[in-house]
Amino acid sequence: MTKNTVKISFKQPSGAIKEIEAPVGQSVMQAAIFNNVDGIEAECGGSCMCATCHIYVPAESANLTGTASEEEQEMLGETAAERRPESRLSCQIVVTADMDGHTFDVPECQS
Repeated sequence: MTKNTVKISFKQPSGAIKEIEAPVGQSVMQAAIFNNVDGIEAECGGSCMCATCHIYVPAESANLTGTASEEEQEMLGETAAERRPESRLSCQIVVTADMDGHTFDVPECQS
């Protein structure tokens, strides 16, 4: 039986960590917005059109998030914060049961 929610965390630039419960099947962005995670703005509502839900996916979680589409890669070029190899748009990552206990990093500057 699959778990309905998992615990994921968001690490702020200050080092503060906010752990939330995220429903499996929801986007990481939606989970962040519904739990008031600082630094995730999601101005376009998850349409891959604004890059204000930019996060960094640590190497240990990269195999769980898939790879960025060409459209996402283009939008990552518009991020306000430094784009890194581990940059992703959280609206394009779906929460899975395997993400339980994983942490995503919020960049210093979003907008």
